Amino acid sequence: MLIFKIMYKVLLKNQVYQGAEGRASLYDVTIPRNWNNIVILFLHGYMGYKDWGAWNLMEDFFVESGYGFVKFNASHNGSTISNPIDFDDLTAFSANTYSKELEDFDCILEEIKTYTSDHVSLYLIGHSRGGGMALLQALHPNVKKVATLASISSIQERFPKGSELSQWEEKGIWYRSNGRTKQEMPHRYDQYTDFIENKNRLNIQNHLENASIPFLIIHGEDDKSVLPSEGDRLAKWSNTSLITIPNQQHTFGASQPWNKDQLPLGLKTACQEILYFFEKT
Repeated sequence: MLIFKIMYKVLLKNQVYQGAEGRASLYDVTIPRNWNNIVILFLHGYMGYKDWGAWNLMEDFFVESGYGFVKFNASHNGSTISNPIDFDDLTAFSANTYSKELEDFDCILEEIKTYTSDHVSLYLIGHSRGGGMALLQALHPNVKKVATLASISSIQERFPKGSELSQWEEKGIWYRSNGRTKQEMPHRYDQYTDFIENKNRLNIQNHLENASIPFLIIHGEDDKSVLPSEGDRLAKWSNTSLITIPNQQHTFGASQPWNKDQLPLGLKTACQEILYFFEKT
């Protein structure tokens, strides 16, 4: 197993940080003894969390190559300190906004200064919605590279439209089904008003077109959750080429739970592409 091959400088799991609105959530930080002074910060997706599927094996993959690795649960993702892999707090989930997830990012950076420094170089990996949130950090002075997996290209397009949007405003709550847990996941209308109030900060296209750092955009060829056409847009805006992985869907072969001790082939291929991108000068 990998754990016997790596000597660790820091290996901490399920540490508590105070995120948006002071809500406590969990993070992991792993730094190998042969650390290259770069920290990879991973951002999970919608209805996701840091320990979903094969994300821990992805962490091992990069730590083995000398990178520090941090992943965290968004403060309002619906998980709790006592149960970080389920959605026990739907009240918190309903109150989540994209602005709160940006605030969580800043809170995590403050937290990991204990293990790194104020000016540590950050490489970001984001999956799905987390990819969009990573791209919104493209102008952050510590962020040097961003890689995305099946990333969204627009926040505005995530919201209901027309009569459905009007009903959301009238009722104050909107539900989406979680296919895995079979829960009806509530969203308060102020998630939408928060977006309207912060439209410029939450514009992914503007951040890509105004950033000077390198980007890597990866998508599964058969993704039905976030269509590859969104990856095409991201690649165009970031002046790069979309990497499409054949025969792969939204999670690149991973599922929850993931009980194997190896990455699924699709996710391993994506990680290899990311590692090559990170190690290029």
